[in-house]
Amino acid sequence: MEKVTNKYDRRSFLKSSALAGGGLMLSFSFLTGFKRSDGSSDASGLNEGWKELVGYIQISSDNVIKLICPNPEFGQNVMTSLPMILAEELDVNWEDVLVEMGPHDNVKLGPQFTGGSNSVRMYWRPLRNAGASARQMLIKAAAQTWGVAASEIKTNQGILSHGSGKEANYGEMAALAAKLPVPKDVKNKDVQNFSIVGNSKKNVEGLKVVTGKPLFGMDYRVEGMKIAMIQHPPAFGMKLKSFDASQTLKMSGIQEVFSFKLYEDDFEQGGFDTRTFNELIAIVGNSTWEVMNARKKLKVQWEAAGELKQTINGRGGKTEMIIPGRLETTANQYEMMAEQAKKPARQLRKDGDPETAFKNAAQILERTYNAPFLAHNCMEPMNFFAHVEADKALVAGPIQAPGWMEPTLSKLLNLPPEKIEIQMTRMGGGFGRRAYAQYAYEAALISQKVKAPVKLIYTREDDMTYGIYRPMYTATYRAALDENKNLIGFHVKGGGIPESPIHENRFPAGAIDNYLAESFEIPSNITIGAFRAPRSNFNAAAEQSFLDELAEMMGKDPIEMRLELLDRASKNPVGERNDYDPKRYAGVLQLLKEKANWKGPKEGNVSRGVAAYFCHNSYAGHVVDMINKDGEPYVEKVTSAVDCGVVVNPDAAANMVQGAVVDGIGNAFYGGLRHQNGVSEQSNFDKYRMIRHHEAPQNIDVHFVKSEVDPTGLGEPPFPPVFAAVANALYQNTGRRHYNQPFMTEPSSI
Repeated sequence: MEKVTNKYDRRSFLKSSALAGGGLMLSFSFLTGFKRSDGSSDASGLNEGWKELVGYIQISSDNVIKLICPNPEFGQNVMTSLPMILAEELDVNWEDVLVEMGPHDNVKLGPQFTGGSNSVRMYWRPLRNAGASARQMLIKAAAQTWGVAASEIKTNQGILSHGSGKEANYGEMAALAAKLPVPKDVKNKDVQNFSIVGNSKKNVEGLKVVTGKPLFGMDYRVEGMKIAMIQHPPAFGMKLKSFDASQTLKMSGIQEVFSFKLYEDDFEQGGFDTRTFNELIAIVGNSTWEVMNARKKLKVQWEAAGELKQTINGRGGKTEMIIPGRLETTANQYEMMAEQAKKPARQLRKDGDPETAFKNAAQILERTYNAPFLAHNCMEPMNFFAHVEADKALVAGPIQAPGWMEPTLSKLLNLPPEKIEIQMTRMGGGFGRRAYAQYAYEAALISQKVKAPVKLIYTREDDMTYGIYRPMYTATYRAALDENKNLIGFHVKGGGIPESPIHENRFPAGAIDNYLAESFEIPSNITIGAFRAPRSNFNAAAEQSFLDELAEMMGKDPIEMRLELLDRASKNPVGERNDYDPKRYAGVLQLLKEKANWKGPKEGNVSRGVAAYFCHNSYAGHVVDMINKDGEPYVEKVTSAVDCGVVVNPDAAANMVQGAVVDGIGNAFYGGLRHQNGVSEQSNFDKYRMIRHHEAPQNIDVHFVKSEVDPTGLGEPPFPPVFAAVANALYQNTGRRHYNQPFMTEPSSI
């Protein structure tokens, strides 16, 4: 049994106090140590001193356990998985657990960020400790009440019992337990003894979602709320010159039209702030339909924005960036990346003597891979509610990182953070897009100007032409073989617009004596942001496609070739900065080989491709079975293997992998956003191709490595290797290698 020591200090993560109804409350955060909410060890009098809490555990007098979930939910099922962890250590009946989404409170819970595959990973220890501590306090309360030793009391599904026949539910002992000091040492269950974690539970909000309950930002409304939309420049690299709203203001239901700046020119942005188009036009009215129609009557003149200088303080410190003013075109962007790739680049890592290895090589394989901008295209349109008054503000909507938006919102509104209430609604898709809160800032500034509650709504066209895309990327891979086809050198040189994708310490780094990784960036005024598995979604596509072709050149099975390299990285690694565990990586490939029957006979006219990748602390791989259907390649089946540590909710975890597979296939085949003179050529789904229902695989067979390792993340790791598995299957299907995304409409200009 695992023993955990709780530290009492000012930055504690567990607090206990009495509920107004006579119960026990334990709140948690990412911080360490335990203490009561008033710093004392006596719970008496705490009913009158309740503070607003974000994450906490409640045990009511009628034996119901409630978790106020701190992390925003956008379909990753965190509102089910987190209380499962709690219920496990509390030793309660799962049916007794209730869940609510809490408001934002960055003092008690930090940024409450949903992203980076962090939700379960970061709450695993705090929730287990909170549950175990509550259980131990309840046992002690029962022991005092019954006059017996605590060691003689057992718990089972929320019931305390003693050999003498005495019995009580948790709720009966909660008030007394709240008066006891929080234990310094708690014992967590052994993983082998779990009864809730590791067993599938239905989504606690599933019924609400399918019956249309008001959970999402678009559902949020209050009495007297106005609807707002914005008009932004038609092209990246342009800005507002002047506008005439006289006809707009004559339209039914329209109240105000005005221009406003998102940030002042010298504004210091946070790490997740963006400045795509800084000066915007707001149209405010009574209804969405009225505002949409009125916006069409605006007469606007735009002009060249010119070069822009901006300061960003976050994600590694303060930096100054020069944003170019040119009107960018996709074909020219590919040309710029190709030209930059020929020039010297920044060295990220060098092992051995790669120059000599390539000079002496008997064979060299060199391939270049390219990928376009990708739009997030969340199903729920971007929206946010704001009601800003003279001395306070309430904002509410779908947001991934409320803690990161609060400092900026405070500066923009000139209000202290404690006067700003942030409520989080369920998100209809996120994928990184909702980590960037400019739409929330816009709503707040508009509300402040019109002195009324406002719901800002983007149309699909607004969002697709506003930016926050997955960057454009390029990477050239080179491999050197000796006369016996042994791999003696490896070189990757990658860059992008406006960031580089290269992770220099990832596989196959550490498995090759002579290794070189280089990087470059090209500035742009097209705004980019996190896209499911940032950078990895391109790296895996390029690297794993290259390794497949390299295995063919070496005359080896692609899985066996990878396993050989991982065996080298395990037994005799090169360098000390390798960021993956070769044994866990190999374990995924072994499981994949077994479950996909990799070396067994293929059924029918099936072509197969494989890829595996490490990112966001976890390992995932896929075997894609492809056939031809109506003259087109079609992914009929995908076998997936994942090592993400302990799997909390297997059905939900499998759903997440299946979603990543469908998402990956769609983006690999069709995803791509192009620009002409700064203007997006696609602004809605009629031109931006998404995967259709009939194009999704009929069977996605998901398997997890059995593990007792703490959860390491799942939302992003299954996504990146899908691209390469599809590309490698396409090669087996058509005999053609694909180096440029999207595969079904591969750009001829590259």
